[in-house]
Amino acid sequence: MKKFGLLFSILFLALSSCGVKTTQSLLSDGNYDGAIDRAVEALRTKKDAKGKQDYVYLLEEAFAKAKDRDLRDLDLMIKEATPTNSERVYNTYLQLNNRQEKIRPLLPLPLLKQGKNASFAFDNYSDQIVSSKIALTKYLYDKASVLLKSKNKLDFRLAYDDLFYLESLSPGYKNTKKMMDDAQFKGTDFVDVYATNETNMVIPKMLQDDLLDFKTYGLNDKWTVYHSARQKNITYDYSLIINFRQINISPEQIKEKEFIKERQVKDGIKTLLDSRGRPVKDSLGKEIKVDNYRWLRANIYEFRQFKSCQITAKVDYVDVRTNALLQSFPVTSEFIFENVYSTYKGDRSACEDNYMNYFNKRAVPFPNNDQMVYDTGEDLKARLKDIIVRNKFRG
Repeated sequence: MKKFGLLFSILFLALSSCGVKTTQSLLSDGNYDGAIDRAVEALRTKKDAKGKQDYVYLLEEAFAKAKDRDLRDLDLMIKEATPTNSERVYNTYLQLNNRQEKIRPLLPLPLLKQGKNASFAFDNYSDQIVSSKIALTKYLYDKASVLLKSKNKLDFRLAYDDLFYLESLSPGYKNTKKMMDDAQFKGTDFVDVYATNETNMVIPKMLQDDLLDFKTYGLNDKWTVYHSARQKNITYDYSLIINFRQINISPEQIKEKEFIKERQVKDGIKTLLDSRGRPVKDSLGKEIKVDNYRWLRANIYEFRQFKSCQITAKVDYVDVRTNALLQSFPVTSEFIFENVYSTYKGDRSACEDNYMNYFNKRAVPFPNNDQMVYDTGEDLKARLKDIIVRNKFRG
């Protein structure tokens, strides 16, 4: 037990020393808040312990240097009086205040050798926080108002982000909500989705409706909305065109195959006989018994119903304003209908267990061509969604 206690103490001191060195390194690198966080974490428990004194000194120094740096930055920004600095000014005051509140619960922190407490010069920043918040709110509102007069969708998106931030700072400020709705609408890319048929077959309406029902795709996002039917009062930015190029449907096929299955199985026991047909006995004169095997045999008649459908299509991205083709993606989908069933003559036990299910099946009606095309469309829909997810209209 003594050895264990000694090892634990050595390990504790090693870890403590490592933590102090890391904190010192952060302080030396100018990462004052990183050093403060490490010291505060270490002082949450046993803050009065002798082994924690290094953290107290480091915390005192890091706090003083961080505060001095922030106040110097603020002095420069205030002298510049540039509206674009309003967010930095507000966040710096918040940082000064939050840093104090992080340390406050630990106070007092004694400096044991000096017989006094560590010194932390706290200030009240409430007035500065309020005034800088008002200035930031006005700056964000004015900036968004200018951006909303632009003709660039990306500017509208920037305006929305500024207004969203403004609303989080000052909920209900002026007409921020209405401006956000306006920015959202103006910044959205509206995509017209439709299909064309270049094949010599009729595309089932059910398939077209399903492929163009983008509500089921879950693809609408913050800045992109897909419409399969054009809406009034909407100016569309892009078109997504699904071009059906070719539909190949194989004829209905039934292939027959005949083969033999044989298997040797155990069937009781028998007396072991020698080459003359006489029973073989052991050293005690008893007849020796061995496993008896017999062969099972079955003639299998296997039938395979087969029909396939392949759809070849092309997905085009078009810029509506210029009618320019932006991107094009080939896509091919295939659906296979297959039904295998079997009959037999002889002993069905000659077959493997995993084959037995075929004997319980029977011939079924082939799906018609429309159903084959529709079933192929289910795979086409998944591939189409993958293309759209991987390739956005606007990068």
